This record gives sequence, C-alpha cells and structure tokens, in this order.
Amino acid sequence: MSVSTAAADRSVCAPLPVLGRDVLVPLVTGGEAVYAALDYAASAPALQRVWDDVAAYAPYYGSVHRGAGYLSQLSTDLFENARRTVADFLGCRAEDQVVFTRSTTDSLNLLATALPQGTRVFVFETEHHASLLPWEHRADLKVTYLDAPRTPRQAVDTLEKALAAREPYGPALLCVTGASNVTGELWPVRELAAAAHAHGARIVLDAAQLAPHHPVDLADLDVDWVAFSGHKLYAPFGAGVLAGRADWLRAAEPYLAGGGASRKVARRTDGGVDVEWHESAARHEAGSPNVIGAYAIASACKALTEAGWDTLVARERELIARVQEGLSDIPEVRVLSLFGDDAPRVGVLSFVVDGWNSSHFAAALSAEYGIGVRDGLFCAHPLVRTLLGSAPQAQGECGAPEAAPGERSLNAIRVSFGAGTPDEHVDRFLRAVRELVSDGARWNYRVEDGRCVPARSAV
Repeated sequence: MSVSTAAADRSVCAPLPVLGRDVLVPLVTGGEAVYAALDYAASAPALQRVWDDVAAYAPYYGSVHRGAGYLSQLSTDLFENARRTVADFLGCRAEDQVVFTRSTTDSLNLLATALPQGTRVFVFETEHHASLLPWEHRADLKVTYLDAPRTPRQAVDTLEKALAAREPYGPALLCVTGASNVTGELWPVRELAAAAHAHGARIVLDAAQLAPHHPVDLADLDVDWVAFSGHKLYAPFGAGVLAGRADWLRAAEPYLAGGGASRKVARRTDGGVDVEWHESAARHEAGSPNVIGAYAIASACKALTEAGWDTLVARERELIARVQEGLSDIPEVRVLSLFGDDAPRVGVLSFVVDGWNSSHFAAALSAEYGIGVRDGLFCAHPLVRTLLGSAPQAQGECGAPEAAPGERSLNAIRVSFGAGTPDEHVDRFLRAVRELVSDGARWNYRVEDGRCVPARSAV
C-alpha cells in the first residue's frame, strides 16, 4: 500500500481506542499539548475495550480455584476461560500448556528453570536482555552466544553451523525474538524453527514485540514455546504468558513452591513432607494468580482478533512508511538496521541524530512537543552497541551512557507505535524532528542523574 493510497483510506483504518488519547501535558515553552505516546515498545497504552471489560468484572472479583462461593466460582471460570482465549489467540496445539506469568522476562526465566540438565542454549547477541540473560542463572546450562547476523539468511546459516558443531549431541534450545525491540525488524522465525528441529533442537519465541503487531501461531510457525507480556499487548496489570510444549514443564520442579502448584501434601514419619505437584499449568502458577491481569490479556487478544489483523497490519505499514520517509528526508538522521531499510518490520524504529546527544533530543521532544519516546540502549546493550559501533560506557538509567547536551550520542532514540496511534502523533513527531534538527532546542537542558532534563530557563 502506498502512502498516498493509505492516506485516502484513513477513515477505514482508524486507530483503536486507547486510554490516554486525550491526556494533556504541559510544555516548557508554555501551554499544553495532547500527549503523543510513541513508546509502545516499552508499554502500550491500554485498549479502551480492555479497561471496560476489567471494570465490568471488578465488582465480581474473588478468589480463584477451590472456592465454594459464587464470586470465587465466577472468577475461576473467568481465569480458565482467559487461558483458553490465549491458547486460541496463539494457535496452540491440543497438547500445549498456557502458563500465566508476570511478564516475558518471567516467562523465559521460568522456562530456563525447566530445561533438562546440560541443555545447550543458543541465543543471538541481538536479543533483549529478557531473552539474553535468563540462561546464565543455571551453571549446568551451556550457553552459546551467536554474532549479530546482517541478513535473515545469515541468521539461519549461523544457527545451522552452531547446531551442527555442538558436542555432545543432547538437548538444545534456540531462543529468538520475533521482532527486534530496537530496529523493529522481523526475524525469520519459521526458517529458524525448521533449522533448529532439523538438528534436534527446540525453539522458544520471544514475541513481546511481535504479538501486538502481527498474528502469532505456534503451529504455523512450528515453534515449541512462545512468551509475551500483557503490558505490550494493550493490557495492563502485570501479567505475561508462556505457552507451548508441556513435557519439559511437567518434568521440572515447580517454578515457585506453594499453594496451587501442589495437588497433595502429607507429613512423613521422619518429620518431613511428601508433595505431589500438579502436571497442568498450575504446577508453575503457585500462589494467588493475577486474575485481572490474565483477563486483561484475554480481552486484548479478543479485541485485536475482532479488529482484524489484515486491517491492523495494513494501517501500521502505512505509519511505518510515513516515519521512514519522513526521517530519510533529514540528512542528519540515521535509522539503525541489521537487515537493511527495506526489511519488513513492526512499528519500532531507532535512530541517531548527528550533533545531538540522544537523551537531549528525547528530552526536547517531550518538553517542547509533548511527545514521549525512549532513549538509551533499550535493554539490548550488545545489539545497540553493534549498530552504533561503540564500546561499553559508564552507565546511567537502564544502561543509557551519561552525556551532556551537545555531546556525541553513545545511545539511540526509539520511536514506537501501534494499533492505537493517531496519524497526528506521527505527523507531530516528524515535524518536531525536522524543527529540532534545523533550529535547535528552544529551551536549556541540564544533566540530572545521568539524564537530560529541562533547566529553569529558556535558551
């Protein structure tokens, strides 16, 4: 779809209603602006549909599982129906399990505890820390970090060579993202899954950035597990999902020991206890579950499915094309990419601006234009340093190197958007980038705790 054709069709492809679309924020230059939330890759705004569903359920909130009262039974049904909704959303196979967790990070840490002893884990250095680091907590796992590929084909070739060279032959797992949280580029998941399985390895898909933008089908992609977070899927309340093959999950010790995970507990004559653990998803869901979080995820899954993926993807592609075109017209801006400017991507782009420290630029976007983006290394330090060609530096907040306004950028700026982004937010962002590059900031900024913030006075 061309930009001009999509522009004529905007009334058909309207953004989905989200909370915060009318929030006003103060500008340092005076007055207010409607907040332009362009940090979806960190946390997407809640869909209005999700908020309404949760509000309707809230008076009926009760304990989950084993309660005799009406509200407990209703809440239990809602929780388990949410599990089925998520399974349908992900195209789970009949034997797959859906485990509710706290986040993508929690899901992958859970899986790390469930891997058979001595499993060889393969992970590209380009991963978010949530999928790069969990495997380090088990000394018996053998982790191989793969170099950043420069094409999708190179990613597959790199994996095949690494798998073929592993000795001794035993359990192996590839962890890979579906869409980069830095560049937004889509990874060749289906091809990587085929390569992994051809060498007797399994694959877990980090879909934190993919699931909010594209349909994710475990059976179609032929992945063994998928992990994602509700807060990136337009669903607040701190819940996540790990879905996929049940065998390793059933064989592992419970992620947390406690009520809900245990089926039967009995005292032994020697004074200890014998525990029989559940084999269902409950085995790894000890404690009172986050019912509202699970329900919010299910509501978001329904909302995205009912909106129609073809429509959502087409509109996002139009927004991506407008952002790419707008940034390419500014010579001082360099968009970061592994696979090239034409690579398919979701609504996530990172860039640097010649002559600007990225923290300074992001602060000016917020303070002078009411635009929220992110700057730093995006919890993907090896990838961003590879793209920038920079070495590790002294770290500030979330890995953002400390630098003053005007210094050369050692980090990047990320703009991200999705199903709830109005056209005006993208237009304002591009206008703001052009004005800041051509005219400079209209306000003074200072460094506070390693970040640029507005000073007391104008330029």
